[in-house]
Amino acid sequence: MYICICNNVTDSQVKEAVDQGARSLRDLNQSLDVAGTCGKCACAARSVMQQHISEQDFELAVPA
Repeated sequence: MYICICNNVTDSQVKEAVDQGARSLRDLNQSLDVAGTCGKCACAARSVMQQHISEQDFELAVPA
C-alpha cells in the first residue's frame, strides 16, 4: 500500500526502514523522504512505523 504518493513510498519500504533502524518520522524522512513534500502522509507513515516497532517488540518478548 502506498503511504507517500508524492515520493512513491510503500508500507513495505517503511517497515524495511524500521528494520534498518528508523525510529522516528525524521528518520523516515531522511531515508525515504516521507513527509518531505506535502506532509499529508506523516500520520500514516508514523502509524505503520509504530505498529511495526510494536510487532518487533512483541516478537522479542514472546519466547519461541
